[in-house]
Amino acid sequence: MKKFIIIGAIIIVLVILAFITFGSTKEKQNGLKLVEVTKGNIVDKALAVGQLVPRREIQVKSKISGIVKTLHVGIGDEVKAGAPLLTVAPNPTPLEFAEAKRNLELAQVDFDNAQKIFQRIKELYNKNLISREEFDINQAQFSESKLRLQLSQEKFALLQKGVTGNGKDENTINSPINGTVLEKLVNEGDPVVPLTSYQAGTPLLTLAPMDELVFKGTVDEIDVGKLREGMTADIKVGALPDTKLTGKLSKISPKAKKRDNTTLFDLEIEITDPGDKVLRAGYSANADIIISKKDSILIIPERLVNFNGDTSRVEVQDSSGNIAFKDIKVGLSDGLNIEVIEGLSLGDKVVERPPKEIE
Repeated sequence: MKKFIIIGAIIIVLVILAFITFGSTKEKQNGLKLVEVTKGNIVDKALAVGQLVPRREIQVKSKISGIVKTLHVGIGDEVKAGAPLLTVAPNPTPLEFAEAKRNLELAQVDFDNAQKIFQRIKELYNKNLISREEFDINQAQFSESKLRLQLSQEKFALLQKGVTGNGKDENTINSPINGTVLEKLVNEGDPVVPLTSYQAGTPLLTLAPMDELVFKGTVDEIDVGKLREGMTADIKVGALPDTKLTGKLSKISPKAKKRDNTTLFDLEIEITDPGDKVLRAGYSANADIIISKKDSILIIPERLVNFNGDTSRVEVQDSSGNIAFKDIKVGLSDGLNIEVIEGLSLGDKVVERPPKEIE
């Protein structure tokens, strides 16, 4: 009896193995898959690559030459407009100092002489011994000599103390805006070249209002024709993977530029919702600019659609297992899935054939 039971068990096992082998061989030979038509969302978007930068960034420079005496702020400090940033101590060369002192002495001599002459002219005019025209000419000459003296005094005071004759402190540089110190480009003791009409001057600090960050980046020429100002954008920051910022496309460059044999266009996105994370200037980021979006529509993988001119068709399987081609009308695509407008219903089976093997 036991012998018959063992033989029967062996036969059952062999039958099961044969079925599995046959079935898997048939499936391998057939290789067809059925994909259901489902409902989903499709977003057509353009990718921009760039970084977060301040809308305004200001380099602070000095109007006088010298050396950095005192730094009143450091990197990351928030400052108000008018707050002192640094103090520059005048450091003229011996020749510059001697020349300024000599010019002041000459201007003083000219002023003293002009004052004496004007007093005599005034007395003569009061006695009606000279004309009004002659009096006005001498009065103008006296005023000019007075102004030249004041100018020489201020130049000498700036070279000597950094303070003008009227007490205005020119060697302390104040913040022009409300913002944050992003860069400190000099240290105490460094020389300073002044900003003039013929030289750029030494950059001292970089300031920017950090509450006005924007995304600046580039987009490929393939996508730029689809973009327009005002489109919504989702910004992903590399350093903050769990944070998504929302923005609005505000600028598109009218001129392309070449980079690594690729044609790109600059663009700017205004951040409308910065979220609750601390954002920093220079964060690398990617922006998905929403070109078009549809929710809860019939979709299938785009790889299943055969395109021939203006005709689109797929292979479908009916309830009897028969496979046939069917024309459909498609719409929006995101490169992976495509919208089905006509020709298919929810739950229909679309055939996916295995990729052709290269012999």
